[in-house]
Amino acid sequence: MDYRIEHDSMGEVRVPADKYWGAQTQRSRENFPIGVGLETMPAEIIRAFGILKKAAALANHALRPEKMTEEKRDFICRVCDEVVSGALDDNFPLVVWQTGSGTQSNMNANEVIASRGNALAGRKLLHPNDDINMSQSSNDTFPTAMHIAAALSLEDRVLPAVEGLIKTLLRLEEENRGIVKSGRTHLQDATPIAFSQEISGWRTSLERSRDLIRLSLPPLRELALGGTAVGTGLNAPKGFDTLAAAEISRLTGKAFTTAPNKFHALTSRDELVFAHGALKALAADLMKIANDIRWLASGPRDGLGEIFIPENEPGSSIMPGKVNPTQCEAVTMVAVQVMGNDTAVGIAASQGNFELNVFMPVLAYNFLQSARLLAEAMESFNVHCVSGIRANREKMDKNLRESLMLVTALNPYIGYENGAKTAKLAYRENISLREACLRLGFLTAEEFDRVFHPEQMI
Repeated sequence: MDYRIEHDSMGEVRVPADKYWGAQTQRSRENFPIGVGLETMPAEIIRAFGILKKAAALANHALRPEKMTEEKRDFICRVCDEVVSGALDDNFPLVVWQTGSGTQSNMNANEVIASRGNALAGRKLLHPNDDINMSQSSNDTFPTAMHIAAALSLEDRVLPAVEGLIKTLLRLEEENRGIVKSGRTHLQDATPIAFSQEISGWRTSLERSRDLIRLSLPPLRELALGGTAVGTGLNAPKGFDTLAAAEISRLTGKAFTTAPNKFHALTSRDELVFAHGALKALAADLMKIANDIRWLASGPRDGLGEIFIPENEPGSSIMPGKVNPTQCEAVTMVAVQVMGNDTAVGIAASQGNFELNVFMPVLAYNFLQSARLLAEAMESFNVHCVSGIRANREKMDKNLRESLMLVTALNPYIGYENGAKTAKLAYRENISLREACLRLGFLTAEEFDRVFHPEQMI
């Protein structure tokens, strides 16, 4: 491999000749060989850096045109567009397990943008610190990148996936109106429920999770940029924070604003904890829905078997013909991962010692993994499972008619204790509720038939 020599304040470093990064990025590669190739800084963070560095250049040109010249601004913006597009992804090799402030990833962005810009300009026009990092610090850029990445992930990936699943459930509600089945509580038979009502419970859970995620977005749209090293805004011109946030809003199409208190914005990660809590709530709902679906589809002969779900692939390497609820299992595993990530996010956010949180890369990694996994799992679950759910009407009706909890409809006529006696006799002797009630003398046949209508119990 060919190398070139780069230098920083600590001296000279050999850097691969075909890469745009510089000395500080190379030092990080050498000093943190942890999770290399597996746990690199999330692509969403890299894209966010491209957005914020472009916004900073535009704001700096407006406020400091003598330092951020039109020429410098234009080359920076051109390279930032390449960063956002992913064209320079192989120049961002750093792992999550680095400095807790994300300084090295900020410098990675600065070095790549400067080097690529200089290559385009054909001369040494841009300096990574003096130009690309002008009016900034790693301490305000990394939390800004986190908020941009988090907000875009929720708005552009998670919420559309939730809406798609809600839309499918609304269709299933309409298609299954009029079907009555046995309800279940504690995994035991309960009073009847319409299948459409059961589906509506799933749908409303997702709608509530959607609303909680939306509630978490306004705090995420407040940006730390402009606070520089400790929140005082040292070396940033007056108005830089507001103008940079406006440019980020223009570039993303989202309403970002500058954080009113930069001391809080640098050290506290409560907004991300709150937002990830909403993701955990979504994961909990998805766990419940996926489990309901696989229970209802259990069988095909020895389980509940009340619904049919798509058969996507063979389920066993030894049992011919076996098909498993694999989409449900994938969703529930994702839910477990998100719940684990929530613990990491919460603990990482608690490490805001004095003027800076120093667990930001691991917090960003877990948050963005949760958002990505949930979005992709919901999309797959929707397409490969939920959209193909069909009611097994015969099995639903059979289970309903055999349910002993239909006796609840008789409570107003024979009382709770006599109802219990009726249900226990029917269960003990494997007879119908009607026969048990008549045998015990609580109702005549005519009275029973007049008041006992399971389909009206919903």
